[in-house]
Amino acid sequence: MNAQRKMTVQFVGFILIVLAILFVISGKRVMPVPGDERHARARDVASCGACHAPGMAAPLKPGHPPKEQCLICHKLSKQRNQMSIK
Repeated sequence: MNAQRKMTVQFVGFILIVLAILFVISGKRVMPVPGDERHARARDVASCGACHAPGMAAPLKPGHPPKEQCLICHKLSKQRNQMSIK
């Protein structure tokens, strides 16, 4: 392999490694909807507001992302989704 080709392969390899690292560290890490009794009936955003609205039992922190999009980040467990289908 000539020197130019070897440098090109190394460069492409380096770029792929950098992209892989950026992909791994960019993933959002959020908590799923808990599987306890309190959250057993949580199926939509309206049910979240009963406890997580300001002044309720477990209000969201001030810096929390948009309050209307709970189930975009916080996913229901697969087991709960299967239970709701039955």
